[in-house]
Formats: sequence, structure tokens, C-alpha cells
Amino acid sequence: MQQNNQDQETSLWYPPGGILIWMIVIVEVLTFCLGIGSLLYDKSKDPSGFLMMQSQLTKTFAFWNTIFLLSSGFCIALAVFYKTKQKLNYFTILLSTSIVFGFAFLFLKFYEFREKWNLGFDLDGNVFFSYYWLLTGFHYLHVVVGVIILFIVYRSRKTLSFENLEAGAVFWHMCDLIWLLLYPALYLIQ
Repeated sequence: MQQNNQDQETSLWYPPGGILIWMIVIVEVLTFCLGIGSLLYDKSKDPSGFLMMQSQLTKTFAFWNTIFLLSSGFCIALAVFYKTKQKLNYFTILLSTSIVFGFAFLFLKFYEFREKWNLGFDLDGNVFFSYYWLLTGFHYLHVVVGVIILFIVYRSRKTLSFENLEAGAVFWHMCDLIWLLLYPALYLIQ
């Protein structure tokens, strides 16, 4: 396959990045939606208990993590655009910036995890924090994988097929989407 294959028809049967990455995205998003649905159901049974535990979360950290992920997603979208225009310097700068924002998310989220753990909010403490750890921990692993994928894209940027670049970008945007579902469900909705 050519390095920059924009001539290939995109359709429902062949979306950007290939059908396999979209199957992964659908399964992952549905998995998180089930977890969030379960969280909201349990929250409806004990709203005051969930609200009390939710107040222990640091909304400022979650806000900045949202900014980091959305900025990273914007940078990778622009990087893909500049790759199509053969502007490799812009592509490289934006791809690198996307990776840096990904690391910023991971660093701040790890700091939040450590803070909650040190305060005694672990998996066994209560139902709310069980959901918190399972959902945000699973998302954290996705972001780690996403940063690794972006790093692989960066390392192979000169020989990478356009389809693989798109697949990496789609996976990264999936991490954004999942966070945009988790952020309000865990931090904002009362």
C-alpha cells in the first residue's frame, strides 16, 4: 500500500483507518457505556452516598485532563491533515505535541490516582469508588496504549502507510470520546 493513499475510496465498508479499528472502537465504546449505565443505575439507588463520594474527586484535575485529551486529539487531527498535504514538518510537530498532551493526561491522572489511593479510596471502600477505579483505570490503560501507538506512528512517520496513521488517530479519538463520557458521569452529574 502506498504511503499516502488518499485516492482510495472511503465508504461505510472502508472507513478511515480500516474496518478493524472501527470494530474495536464500537466494542470499546459499548463496553464503557455499559459500565457508565451500571454506574448511573447504582447511583440512582443511593444518590446521597454517591454524591458524598463524588465530592471527594478533584474536578480541577478532571477539567485539565479533558483539556489535555481534547488538545491532543485536535493536534492528531491536524497532523493527519498535514500528512495528506505532504507537510511533514507540521505533521511531525503536531504528532509530537499530541504525544506530549497524552503524557500530560497520564501524569495528572496518575497523580490523582495516587492521591485517592493515599486517602483510602480503593476498590473495596464503596461502590462509587469501585466504579471510579474500574472505569478510569480501564480508560487509563487505553490512553497508555494510545500513547504507545502514537509513539510508533512517530517512529515510523517516514514509512508509515496513511491507513495505519488513520487507524492510530481513530484509536486516539476513541480515548477522547470515552473520556467525554466518563468525565460528566463521574465528576459532573449529580
